Amino acid sequence: MGAKKLSIAFLWHMHQPYYKDPFTSVYRLPWVRLHGVKDYLDMLSILNEFPAIRQTFNLVPSLLAQLADYTDNGAMDTYLAVTLKSPSDLSEAEKQFIIGNFFYANWDTMIKPYPRYYELLVKRGFRFTKSDILRASRYFDEHDIRDLQVLFNLAWIDPMFKNSDPFLLGLIKKGKDFTEEDKHLLIDKQMEILRRIIPEYKRMGDSGQVELSVTPFYHPILPLLWDTNSARIAMPQVNLPKKRFSHPEDAVKQIEMAVSYFDRVFGRKPAGMWPSEGSVSEDVVRAIGNAGIKWIATDEEVLARSLNRSFRSPEGYLTDAATLYRMHQFSGVSMLFRDHRLSDLIGFTYSGWNAEKAVADFIGKLADIRNSLPGDRPYLVPVILDGENAWEYFVNDGHDFLAGLYRALSNDDRFRTVTVSDFINEQGAGDTLHRLHAGSWINANFGIWLGHEEDNMAWDYLSQTRDDLESFARANPTVDLSEAWTSVYAAEGSDWNWWYGDEHTTETQEDFDELFRNHLMKVYKVMGKDVPPQLHIPILIEDRSIVPVTQARGFIRPKIDGTETSYYEWNQAAFIDVKRSGGSMHRSESIIASLHYGFDKDNFYLRIDPKVPFAEMQEKNIIHVDIVKPFTFRIVFDIGKGQNGAVLYEKINEEWKEVKSLQDAAAVDIFELGIPFSDLKSKENDEINFSIDIMRNGDEVERCPWRGYITVTVPSPYYETIMWY
Repeated sequence: MGAKKLSIAFLWHMHQPYYKDPFTSVYRLPWVRLHGVKDYLDMLSILNEFPAIRQTFNLVPSLLAQLADYTDNGAMDTYLAVTLKSPSDLSEAEKQFIIGNFFYANWDTMIKPYPRYYELLVKRGFRFTKSDILRASRYFDEHDIRDLQVLFNLAWIDPMFKNSDPFLLGLIKKGKDFTEEDKHLLIDKQMEILRRIIPEYKRMGDSGQVELSVTPFYHPILPLLWDTNSARIAMPQVNLPKKRFSHPEDAVKQIEMAVSYFDRVFGRKPAGMWPSEGSVSEDVVRAIGNAGIKWIATDEEVLARSLNRSFRSPEGYLTDAATLYRMHQFSGVSMLFRDHRLSDLIGFTYSGWNAEKAVADFIGKLADIRNSLPGDRPYLVPVILDGENAWEYFVNDGHDFLAGLYRALSNDDRFRTVTVSDFINEQGAGDTLHRLHAGSWINANFGIWLGHEEDNMAWDYLSQTRDDLESFARANPTVDLSEAWTSVYAAEGSDWNWWYGDEHTTETQEDFDELFRNHLMKVYKVMGKDVPPQLHIPILIEDRSIVPVTQARGFIRPKIDGTETSYYEWNQAAFIDVKRSGGSMHRSESIIASLHYGFDKDNFYLRIDPKVPFAEMQEKNIIHVDIVKPFTFRIVFDIGKGQNGAVLYEKINEEWKEVKSLQDAAAVDIFELGIPFSDLKSKENDEINFSIDIMRNGDEVERCPWRGYITVTVPSPYYETIMWY
């Protein structure tokens, strides 16, 4: 390459999923707040020490909106809510939540440096089940819980702030026996850091040292919004969802919302975009260009597939650096293609290395690239990765590595760092690509987000919900449905399907599953329609059915009178302890304590035990027993209209039709119900899936089970004989 400097473009992608529950407005997970105090500001602030280093930061609008919600609106997340409570005011469930969830931090780099934090981890146990948490909670006193509340929130604050702030240094020195005042001042300090993030990005963007780019608003996989069938380009044999999702208008909307929001926050439109997960297709790039975006980035393998040739040997060595490290363009949009190897070394490998060794290795690899390039033109090496998730695995949150790397690049005449727009403005839009492969940065396909049973079910639910909303909108043109459309766009985000399927796992998959389904449920609530029963059922395969504490052991023939006539009349029934089974959807207002259900050869029987006898309740509650399978039925019992009798409805053509009155239903101390299997169109060996809703003034105040459904198999006449063997 001669005497020419090799340009390096760092693009740090800042993103978190949209964690806000559309029903409660509480953030289910704390990662916007915690990564906010650990990663977003320090990654920018370190550049003040290295004015020669120019970088690009990609900011997802849904992340910015969540940060602003914390700082401007006092947003709350579940973890913050239990942090702010005094240990003496915590319920047993909240105490167990803290013990189970407040060790979500890298044990080596974030917990072990605090002796008291590690002591509490040992006390809790490194491996645990829910029953282990129950046992451990007996040994955690109020001092333990308060120390855990403080240390969890302290450990997530970046060393840059802890090492320079007298209050934080004082907490570290104190180490344990924290006070309520310590805890609240710590949370105030977190909010102080969060309030600095967006203004600092604006200031640095205005300075020119940093370029800010954007991602479609809720981080969707744009080519799949355009057409799920596009997955077949890279994966011809992939299993597609049953319903084809093809809404280019949604892809365009996500792009336009992002550009507009960015403009409002930073006072200018973005020149560049990192499409979510580097996912591109020809149609999508044209739409991005139409929105005024000048450049986008994706992965080197997408370029290789587009040109139908490889840049690396089977061992990973570069064989065509000159093609990889130049700017290209498609349909007038400039494109750069991330060096997969270099980017992943920072993201996944260097955290286990000594910082000096890692820096030397990275600089050595850049030198090898420079030496392999001809001297005919300037070249650009794109290093693109998450700007947040890698650092907790590094010692000192990656500061030693980054400072060493920036220092080395600042002092080395062979290299220079540039923003993406710097390079395009100097060197032009790039060489024309005549074909663009449809793929992402992962394997140049969309296999993470489509193909697995769980992924495809999510797409089918999204597609059906969107179709229902569109039909409703056409029939009701004057109704304000903006809230419903917001929920659809949020459900289009890529993060839900990241955790569906068997490629990735996390301790909080249930939260992601519920958030996705809650966004879809919200659409029906806004329309004033019944939520489809399947949306109450987890998409996660292992969570779909609730297992009772005690299984049915024989036929039962209870007297349906709303009282426990005899202990033995329900003794052979299945039993579910609501608290142990995962609870009901709104546990703070829980009415249901437990359930019994069973059968004889002709009839199904259900018993609901409330925390307070039904006859003593002041509220006007209505019980819905919803049957999802094999046919859709609803049994409605209005407690306020008397103690006896229920009504059976069947859903036909999306409308509830009354079938008959049921005399075998009563609520006094308990609720009891008996109904022939034939009324539910169920026969021997059919599976009946059901759940229970407690309704009040038209709103659902409780659902049991909280997730999934309860399954009953219609017995044969010989069931009792079989059970004896």
